[in-house]
Amino acid sequence: MSLGMLLLTLLPIAILLAMLIIFKKAADVSGIVGWLAISIVAFLFFNTSLEVIARSTAAGLIRSFSVSLIVATSLLQMAYMEKTGALKRIIIFVKTISSENRAVQIMMINIGFGTLMVAVGATPVSLLPPILVAMGYSTYVAIALPAIGYDSLCTYALLGAPIVVFVDIANSFLGKGNEITLSQAGQVFFMFLPVVSTLIGFCMLWIVGKWKAVKEGLIPGILTGIVITIVSYWTNKFDNLVVLTGVMCGMAVIVAMAIYLKLTGKKIIDKSKLSQEELEYEKQYSLLKAFSPWLILIVLILVLNIPKDMFNFLYRELKLPINGITANGKPLETRALWQAYTWIFVSIIVSFPFIKPKISELKATWSIWIKRAPRPVFAAAIFFAMGEIMNMSGFSMETGQFTTASMVKVLADYSAFAFQGAYGYIVSFIGLFGGFITGSEASTIAMFAKYTMTTAKNLSMPIIGLIIVTAGLAFGGGLASVISPAKLQNAAASIDRIGEENKVIRIAFVFSLILTLITSIFVGLLLRFNGI
Repeated sequence: MSLGMLLLTLLPIAILLAMLIIFKKAADVSGIVGWLAISIVAFLFFNTSLEVIARSTAAGLIRSFSVSLIVATSLLQMAYMEKTGALKRIIIFVKTISSENRAVQIMMINIGFGTLMVAVGATPVSLLPPILVAMGYSTYVAIALPAIGYDSLCTYALLGAPIVVFVDIANSFLGKGNEITLSQAGQVFFMFLPVVSTLIGFCMLWIVGKWKAVKEGLIPGILTGIVITIVSYWTNKFDNLVVLTGVMCGMAVIVAMAIYLKLTGKKIIDKSKLSQEELEYEKQYSLLKAFSPWLILIVLILVLNIPKDMFNFLYRELKLPINGITANGKPLETRALWQAYTWIFVSIIVSFPFIKPKISELKATWSIWIKRAPRPVFAAAIFFAMGEIMNMSGFSMETGQFTTASMVKVLADYSAFAFQGAYGYIVSFIGLFGGFITGSEASTIAMFAKYTMTTAKNLSMPIIGLIIVTAGLAFGGGLASVISPAKLQNAAASIDRIGEENKVIRIAFVFSLILTLITSIFVGLLLRFNGI
């Protein structure tokens, strides 16, 4: 295979990177340019017909639903809660939590509450910065903490969207008879959490108060890591609980920190720092009413996933496939009645009797949603389309075969040749790179999972090795959250400090490299432990 083919494969990625870093274009604009570049290279140099490119683009957009439609519905839910006053009441409540112990406050709000919220469709980088500023944190800290706080559980964010995307891609790659379950994947992904989640806790403490804060928060940080480890070990043993890992870990961390405060004689709730206006609003607006959309969503998700018969029916039987789209003729399984986006929307409707929104508030919700949603939704989708074109480049619909090696196979072959036994030690950095480009762990998996699995197969790794290296890729993609321009800009915008995110990237980049290096070493150790 010629070096020229490798350079041509890397060219669209280089163009995409230049758009994001050098020209500082938004993710959606950069995505369009990246899609065009990949399509042109696939057409001119990989013998890919326009029909295959068009079908792959459509298939990629549909595959993105588990992420893009969650982005759409979660933004709708946040706009609804903002315009009905529910979000204001929640912010007032969160400001009262653990004012006497900053370390516990950080773990509880940024890992516990942040993970729980992102797991049910909220966005910590939008929700938490105003709260943290109101609690007395600097704008620098308010931007950095929400971006890094839920990183260890990114795989289980948005009700498990990234791991569901991985299982779908893995089963498509492995073929009939070799499929893996959510639980099989989850039991491998889970093994990264004890190390990554604990270290992320310490990184957050360092950002707030350097080594002094790390020393003071040593016990809460270790306790948080232990709680996440125990809960995620249990949830990942069962197919129907895997996607609830983020929800349950978030709740468990909150409970554990509350118990810790009680045992150390500190107040869990302290209203002394609330203004008179906030105290009045607290009396007028019920906290249960404010939380009702999220509580309803959590109940719905538990009801749909914990009973095995219900989970098996919605996930394994009622796949609601879309046929006639893909170039290779395979159906696209949407599982629309199981996916989180359906139930996020339902939770909004069901909350009407509790929130009792006015017509004017619903109109304002629509106005702000239609302003905020299209670009991030499209940005989430376009990277799936790019990944699909890379996977299907060189495919001929006439013969049903690949006439040339696909772009993914070119990358995989050269990676196997260049790194060989050391591949496991660099795969997390590929994930970090993918997460930086796409701004999402799920999008990283969509673009690079097949390449990673093909490389693992070239290196004669068994299925367990394939899952381990792809888990390393995924965690690298998750760790990129703290250096993702889109996420940090989102956080800065929520407190009207656009531009300050550049200060955060400098230190966050160092942390992301350190954590990715540790993750890479862990991948290598897991491979050795499994005799690979």
